Amino acid sequence: MNKKPLGKKIAQDFKRNKFKYFVIIPIIIYLFIFSYKPMYGIVIAFKNYRPTLGIGRSQWVGLAHFQNFFNDEYFGRLLRNTLTISLLQIAFCFPAPILFALMLNEVKHMKFKRIVQTITYLPHFISLVVLCGMITQFTMSNGLFADISAFFGGERINLLIEKKYFYPIYILSSIWANLGWDSIIYLAALAGIDQEQYEAARIDGAGRLAQMWHITLPGLLPTISILLVMKIGSLLSVGHEKILLLYQPITYEVADVISTYTYRKGIIEASFSYSTAVGLFNSISNITLLFIANKFSKKVGQSGLF
Repeated sequence: MNKKPLGKKIAQDFKRNKFKYFVIIPIIIYLFIFSYKPMYGIVIAFKNYRPTLGIGRSQWVGLAHFQNFFNDEYFGRLLRNTLTISLLQIAFCFPAPILFALMLNEVKHMKFKRIVQTITYLPHFISLVVLCGMITQFTMSNGLFADISAFFGGERINLLIEKKYFYPIYILSSIWANLGWDSIIYLAALAGIDQEQYEAARIDGAGRLAQMWHITLPGLLPTISILLVMKIGSLLSVGHEKILLLYQPITYEVADVISTYTYRKGIIEASFSYSTAVGLFNSISNITLLFIANKFSKKVGQSGLF
């Protein structure tokens, strides 16, 4: 049997699904303009970019900016801080909504369940600037936490200028802000589990813990594995907005990460080529980690992104 040419297949498929193609055209145009066309700017990482000369006429320097970054005195510190914060998020922020969803799934009183969901969803809708402002106020030497410490006989200190408290503040505030919202996808996955499995387990004498271990968790594993792959794929992309709003020069040693360093170099110091090179290194590292995590997830029998 002769295979149809690719062009003929596309033409036939377009004829059958022309309305679907028309629907995705605006999306393709949007992606091209705002996602693919700007990628030309990556060339800046290999040039000594000068705005007055433009990208095309700026001097080509090859990998010089990458070499400067790898030899930078702050490179080790940036990588260490970025990985530390990311791994802490995976260790504490990632499983928190899973555990919350599992506990909420066991609540049978629907009114109480809705109240708890509403309360935990609310912090997600607070502006990040407002959220960080609240954290700053609460952690000041005359703030809420200092008042609590003084009440129990402790001393009043500004927690945000203490290096040892930056990670706990960052992680705990992230859990508080995103716990309820991040649990929605797990609650949706739980709702999709076949309820007949629970009925059969109860008939066999399985208790709640046994049902959770043998039915609920296996039902959640595909969702967990996909989200974990995505999380690992952004391991070096710690949210710089929150850190920029919370850190100070005195806490740079533990709080400065690759994305905040890129911001300072690119926006404040106007080192456009250098900051582009740092950002490109960050993106390539994340893509590499994404492929490795996806391959490992599929190898162990779980779902992958592709």
